[in-house]
Amino acid sequence: MQMKTKIWRNNTLHKHLIYFYIFFCFSYLIFLNPVLAQQAEATLDSDEAGTQEHIVEQEAQQAESLQNDNAEHTSEENKTSKSGYQDMQDFGGPNSVTGVLKEDDTVKQTLFRFDGLRQVFKPYFDFKAKLKNDFGLSLGADYTALYQWANQSLGADDAAGGIFRFYGDWTWFGRESGNTGSFVFKVENRHRIGTQISPKDLGFETGYAGFTAPIYADYSWGVTNLYWRQRFFSGRVSMVAGIVDVTDYLDIYGMINPWTSFNNLAFLTSATIPAPNPGLGVGIAAMITDNIYLIAGFADTNGDPANFTENFDTFFNDGEYFTHIEVGWTSAQDSFYLDNVHITAWHAGKREQALTPEGWGISFSAATYLGEKWMPFLRGGYAKDGGTLWEGTVSLGLGYRTTQSDLLGVGLNWSRPSASSFSPGLSDQYTMEAFYRIQLTEIFSLTPDIQLIIDPALNPEVNSVWVLGMRARLSL
Repeated sequence: MQMKTKIWRNNTLHKHLIYFYIFFCFSYLIFLNPVLAQQAEATLDSDEAGTQEHIVEQEAQQAESLQNDNAEHTSEENKTSKSGYQDMQDFGGPNSVTGVLKEDDTVKQTLFRFDGLRQVFKPYFDFKAKLKNDFGLSLGADYTALYQWANQSLGADDAAGGIFRFYGDWTWFGRESGNTGSFVFKVENRHRIGTQISPKDLGFETGYAGFTAPIYADYSWGVTNLYWRQRFFSGRVSMVAGIVDVTDYLDIYGMINPWTSFNNLAFLTSATIPAPNPGLGVGIAAMITDNIYLIAGFADTNGDPANFTENFDTFFNDGEYFTHIEVGWTSAQDSFYLDNVHITAWHAGKREQALTPEGWGISFSAATYLGEKWMPFLRGGYAKDGGTLWEGTVSLGLGYRTTQSDLLGVGLNWSRPSASSFSPGLSDQYTMEAFYRIQLTEIFSLTPDIQLIIDPALNPEVNSVWVLGMRARLSL
């Protein structure tokens, strides 16, 4: 029965991919056929006219029409933004609301070109541009699904999950001065897709003391961002307060985005940092000089995006906080997370109900962007208690843009599990991950992913575990 279930899931995946391909082909033909029909009708009319003057006039009109079409086509081709979000700036990383809006709005270099599909969505992107220009409201939505399979496991050996998100950045005032006041929000639904566990739990099922895909949980609806952002000094200082996700701006670099880059926590926010779930918090970031910046803040360690009202109770009554400070260098504020070297220090208070001891730690990160193609990085961290997964970690890797929109990434990691979170004497672990993001259309990408875990600390009976994955993302 288990084998039949897996075959059914695989067949279903194949059917969905086939249906998706047919849908795009069908859309393309629908919008291409009228053009062909009009051209054929125009040719027939010119033949029936029978006069040289009519033919000359027809050719002149066609030439003018072709010139106008070419000018319009060239204008569309030269556009770099679909809705004008490219001027958005933030101290957050590529996984923040502002970062995702800006990246998704970039005109992509795609594997397949569907002009009919572009025409279908053009009014939608034009409408988004009008909302931004008239009201300062930038909106986005996406759906991301991930399937993973492990060749060795103590329990379940596969997992599938999906995440729907709706998010926005609404600037209320200060658009001309740069000292903007904005309301930022994000609502999510995270769920399993036909498997016993979600991808977030697959790592521990294999005996790996870590997460092969930490964001793919199963908690239905949740509010992960609901805060006010105020900028000062023409955007050189920014402050946020409300429901925040500290991983949006803490210990970031260019390939930290789990929606478009790595899946494993080893290459996302350091597993030596006990970053809390989204909850009430405050953060401030400032460019001290043109190259030196400072980020500091605190947040509720008991945040729960699935229980919005309880966040206020735990924040004000429990008094258990995660605090952090980061000092770093960047080549320019516009390249904040692409060219970045920083040191992050943190402290986590004791959590009574979670039975988590007080702790502290420090992390280091260095990353750069070379020739608009290469993205090497080196990151590390140490933690003393605090409920972290790992006591120590070092990661290094490289990203390479094979095209303007496609990305190849490879990362290597060493980690030592935390003795206070697990048990003393666990073996060190080694993790490798490689992925290749393929931008199939303007709004759809596929990312095959492979992970190799050597010496999984919680499964000493095996030397290695392979985890294969496929991620699909639709962004609007």
